[in-house]
Amino acid sequence: MGIKNYLIEGVSGTGKTAVAAELQRRGHHVIHGDRELAYKGDPKTGEPLDAYALRKHIADVAFGHRHHLWDVGKVKSLAADRSHPISFFCGGSRNFDRFIDLFDKIFVLNVDLDTLRHRLASRPEDEFGGRPAERDVIMRLHATQEDVPKNAVTIDATAPLASVVDDILSKC
Repeated sequence: MGIKNYLIEGVSGTGKTAVAAELQRRGHHVIHGDRELAYKGDPKTGEPLDAYALRKHIADVAFGHRHHLWDVGKVKSLAADRSHPISFFCGGSRNFDRFIDLFDKIFVLNVDLDTLRHRLASRPEDEFGGRPAERDVIMRLHATQEDVPKNAVTIDATAPLASVVDDILSKC
């Protein structure tokens, strides 16, 4: 949805939602990917998971994370709309490889382990990362960085929020 499109990624707890809110507060166009584009689907085909598959794996946090996808058609449509000078797509998707080439730049938020632990400990149970099993998955993903884009600009998201957003904007 912009002449320039930027993706802001990172493991859960690194600040994607907070960055999105601050960018919006400053008047920028933001797509909250986890709210507006996400669904549970097959990472290979993109087909949505049926109710049976979802019920069968409801307790498997790693399964749910691996199947957290963004609707590729919607991403392509939003990226093709040139009605905004800049659009920020914020959130995590396990199928980013299917649309990453649509972005002018990709940013990955990163924090140190202590900051991540602190942020996750303060999450309510109904938010991803609020339960111990979810925190375990997030900590493993933080250590391996296996599910974040590799061709990205790393942003130190341990700094105050305003500084993190200033850093991102300075690189756009």
